[in-house]
Amino acid sequence: MSTSTLNLDEVRGSFPALKSDQIFLDNAGGSQVLGTVVDRIRDYLINSNVQIGASYPVGKASTNRFREGYAAAAKYINASPEEIVLGASTTQLFRNLSSALTFQEGDELVLSTLDHEANIASWVDLAERQKLVVKWWGVADAPGSSTNPKLTLDTLRPLLGPRTRLVACTHASNILGTIHDVKAIAEAAHAHDPHVLVCVDAVAYAPHRKIDVKDLGVDFYCFSWYKVYGPHISQLYASPNGRAQVRSLGHFFNPSNTLQEKLGLAGSCYELVSSLPAVPEYLTGKWDGIVQQETVLQETLLQFLTSRKDVTIWGEPRSDPSLRVPTISFTVAGWSSRELVETVEKETNLGFRYGSFYSVRLIKDVLGLSIEDGIVRTSMVHYNTVDEVKALVAGLDKALSQKK
Repeated sequence: MSTSTLNLDEVRGSFPALKSDQIFLDNAGGSQVLGTVVDRIRDYLINSNVQIGASYPVGKASTNRFREGYAAAAKYINASPEEIVLGASTTQLFRNLSSALTFQEGDELVLSTLDHEANIASWVDLAERQKLVVKWWGVADAPGSSTNPKLTLDTLRPLLGPRTRLVACTHASNILGTIHDVKAIAEAAHAHDPHVLVCVDAVAYAPHRKIDVKDLGVDFYCFSWYKVYGPHISQLYASPNGRAQVRSLGHFFNPSNTLQEKLGLAGSCYELVSSLPAVPEYLTGKWDGIVQQETVLQETLLQFLTSRKDVTIWGEPRSDPSLRVPTISFTVAGWSSRELVETVEKETNLGFRYGSFYSVRLIKDVLGLSIEDGIVRTSMVHYNTVDEVKALVAGLDKALSQKK
């Protein structure tokens, strides 16, 4: 195993919640928040909590902090402030986006069955409203026929036709942890037709890797800051091609040039937006160390899981960081996922979960599992330690030894 270059004492000291005894292994549901983010929120509410746009001093301070938040959020993904909108959640932003696109009856949408429902439901609804055709990408030959399903160009290209208007997929599955080659997917879709819109859910990817939307070549790209060590707010990017196809949902008398003006609907919580600069400030210079640390963490857990014949890993079984992020899901023969999690929780301070995690189509139609029980999911980030993962291994091993 490689050794992380991160100073873990410094890293963990940046997150006030890590002073507790709880071991957080459910980070895909929401990471812990940086202390500097909390400080910025508090300072905004105390010193500049007024409506933006006013000319008096506190109003100017509020406006400046809001603009600084947007600028930092855009720069973080190599975009401009005009190309992004911040909102309540990725689910909400995708719903707003789908309400602002217009296609012709019979046009086609390519949707992935490996996605969180946030990047499916809005498009299915749009297809019903506008009488579009949905083509499903990633459907297995039979449910459960593959433990490591992936979105590939070979399975995408046959779905692309003369009426394809949108391709929606995930950058990394929130169940499988698998990283998809979004840049190659966007290139293939645009080579087929430059006007095809490529829409990516990056919620499960963003906490683990640096993002450059221009390099990826996508049209829409969305993730949640509350899973990237920040506040409960989300961000959607639109390329020039994408933004040109988005009509404004705003009031008729307001401008509609930027993505925020078109889709924001006053949904960018001021104090949360003002806290965003703290996240890039913290992450600057850490990405190599983050990848190294997370590789060690996932390797530690995967070594244990692959050593057991009664465990099925759903997703990439290798710890190669080019193939996966440390969101690791599995089931165990003879155990329900709920029973295993609750058994371990009774005797430890480990926090991890079971279920379908809003990826019901993946769980049921691709993996062939019960949507009520789902899988056991452990999700780690760079502030987790090898000792914490070893504690998880010990807890699982003890619980599993109870059944022979």
